[in-house]
Amino acid sequence: MAMDLQEIEKLIKEAFPDASIDIKDLAGDGNHYSATVISSQFKGKSKIEQHKMVYNSLKGKMGNELHALALVTKEKNGSTS
Repeated sequence: MAMDLQEIEKLIKEAFPDASIDIKDLAGDGNHYSATVISSQFKGKSKIEQHKMVYNSLKGKMGNELHALALVTKEKNGSTS
């Protein structure tokens, strides 16, 4: 069973309340998404750590209901809204 965009956004937002999130369905099939997540919680973390944090927010759905998620993560700072 595929995940919808709103469910992915909800799970990420629960883990990163301050985040700016942009999710796109890449193939129109509900299985292949890209997400840009900008959060102050990424401060001081490597890209690998940031991506793991986002994958963990999906509560085990990555690889199951969610087949593919291309991630871009950025640290939120004073100039990013």
